[in-house]
Amino acid sequence: MQIYMVGGAVRDRLLGRPVNDHDWVVVGATPDDMVARGYLPVGRDFPVFLHPETREEYALARTERKSGRGYRGFVVQTSPDVTLEEDLSRRDLTINAIAASADWTGAGDLFDPYGGARDLQARVLRHVTDSFREDPVRILRVARFAARFTDFTVAPETMQLMREMVHDGEADHLVPERVWQELARGLMEPQPSRMFDVLRDCGALAVVLPEVERLWGVPQRPEYHPEVDTGVHLMMVLDMAAHLQAPLAVRFACLTHDLGKGTTPHDVLPRHIGHEQRSARLLKAVCERLRVPVECRELADVVAREHGNIHRSGDLGAAALVRLLERCDAIRKPARLDEILLACECDARGRLGFADRPYPQRARINAALAAVQSVTTSSVAAHAAQLGLSGPKVGEMIHAARVQAVADWLHTTAQPAPEPRGDAG
Repeated sequence: MQIYMVGGAVRDRLLGRPVNDHDWVVVGATPDDMVARGYLPVGRDFPVFLHPETREEYALARTERKSGRGYRGFVVQTSPDVTLEEDLSRRDLTINAIAASADWTGAGDLFDPYGGARDLQARVLRHVTDSFREDPVRILRVARFAARFTDFTVAPETMQLMREMVHDGEADHLVPERVWQELARGLMEPQPSRMFDVLRDCGALAVVLPEVERLWGVPQRPEYHPEVDTGVHLMMVLDMAAHLQAPLAVRFACLTHDLGKGTTPHDVLPRHIGHEQRSARLLKAVCERLRVPVECRELADVVAREHGNIHRSGDLGAAALVRLLERCDAIRKPARLDEILLACECDARGRLGFADRPYPQRARINAALAAVQSVTTSSVAAHAAQLGLSGPKVGEMIHAARVQAVADWLHTTAQPAPEPRGDAG
């Protein structure tokens, strides 16, 4: 029985990156051998075991044979006769198909039959063998790696292979859970736009996210969007979200906030009146199709509906500001308001020439919320009871008190006018 370190741990160590997880492959062993040594079996689809002390995963060397469409259409074979090279041959990219001895620390011999170390030096993402075409999830993984390794390029032959897979309908069989898993991981990489560049280049974006794909080529008013193209703007917004280290929910909201611009009638372009509500409707369909988590879905919905109003909030008076806070559910969920405003800041700064501009709307709306929170609702309710009021009348008094608190704050505070935004115009 021989144990090898493989995959991302070897790759990242060669790149000088931190190694957080280790992948181990065991050659020349059976499941009974592993159990006899104290390993705990956990694999459902193929033999994977937890180390009795470190709890890291150890997989028996295996081969895979295509048996149907999609990433589930495989027959897996494990036996002591499967070689390390055969196991590495089923992996997606050469940079992930490098093996080293179990005690390897970064120096010494590697087992690299497919030239992964060479491709690391050349900064190339290249498929291992033609069996790459058997699993459409690999298209998403290549795109994600492009977003992570920002100075790597996709090998021309790998890009051609992915295009053939899309043309042959393999991408049509991607299951929602895997699409969301890879999309979420790609959004959290250092340059998310590169993921979408790769997916567009091979044609897969039109399959998995047609609502996003159709944004390229849609013009916006150049006085507000010097980059003009909506798809280009969207990529700038995503990269700004990464620059500001936004969490996943914010990055997903950035991805989907302008979906409605892709359905703007051609005769009104480059104006996009009412695109916010269209974006919210399209977002709902995307979330249902990809089974997006509730936290991401709810934040994206508010951002899609309200980002135009938040951009123009410098023009809003007290009553309108309170209504905006109520629609954002900011009084009940103040922490979420921070994420809503961060997504809007990414939108505003994700424009050509605007990356370093301030976003005063964020501070102004947070200050308005602080004024609203200064109202003691129990005291207002008690006063309403003294007046013999109940039910909706109490709510009206609380709302009026909040509007008055914001009005008082506006009266006593100098209000710099934020730069006007024209997304809806």
